[in-house]
Amino acid sequence: MTETAFGGLLREWRRRRRLTQLDLGNKAEVSARHLSFLETGRSRPSRDMVLHLAEQLDLPLRTRNELLMAAGFAPGYTQHPLEAAEMGEVHRSLNRLLAAHDPFPAVLVDGQWDMIDGNAASALFVELADPALLTPPVNVLRVSLHPRGLARYVADLDEYAAHLVSRLRRQVDRSADPALGALLDELVGYCRELGLDPSAHPRNRVVLPLRLRHPDGELTFFSTISVLGAPLDVTLDEVAVESFFPADVTTADYLHHRFAGRARTWEPTDDKEHPG
Repeated sequence: MTETAFGGLLREWRRRRRLTQLDLGNKAEVSARHLSFLETGRSRPSRDMVLHLAEQLDLPLRTRNELLMAAGFAPGYTQHPLEAAEMGEVHRSLNRLLAAHDPFPAVLVDGQWDMIDGNAASALFVELADPALLTPPVNVLRVSLHPRGLARYVADLDEYAAHLVSRLRRQVDRSADPALGALLDELVGYCRELGLDPSAHPRNRVVLPLRLRHPDGELTFFSTISVLGAPLDVTLDEVAVESFFPADVTTADYLHHRFAGRARTWEPTDDKEHPG
């Protein structure tokens, strides 16, 4: 019997997770022999088995749907745009989270790191980038490392660039998303153009800061990334909020002075073109 679409995908993801059939069998409490039969097409999985193996492989919801469809089943997870009625309350909550973080910057991004929304203080970063980089969608990693983006203002750029590249590389490894792979190649290219080592290691720090040589004075931040705790929709599985916090009193005072009580003065859009 020839290998099925499901069997090929299962083998690919098992190898991506650096697991032998025995390793995955032990995790899933399934015999290695049965896994071999699934991969070669000698056995067909049940829907529950597909979902069980996907859970053990820690696959994104988008990929779980692909596995289900490859095995001949309907997708198990919905995919609605954030603007859909079904997403209304979650979308409003995400917007409230952004607004509550003012006067400190926060952005809502999708799985490609394209900016969906941002609070008033996120303008601090947007205003430092070349306007050509702000052709929607505004990709926050591109804006960060493009030679005409924030890279011009970042102190310790070698460390910060290596951190962003490393984080994206881990995401590419987990998702195998070709669009993210292309973005990774793009960022590595910017690093080389700037004479940076994209594999540099940070110095001994508690947390890697973002230090901006802002025209109004040096500003220092650390950031957190928040994701939904139990998403059952592909879109919600991929969105995240990156929140920036002042790392010193000078930065906090500056942000309070500039953004406390201010409304957002720019609007993101959905156009998908961007500069090369």
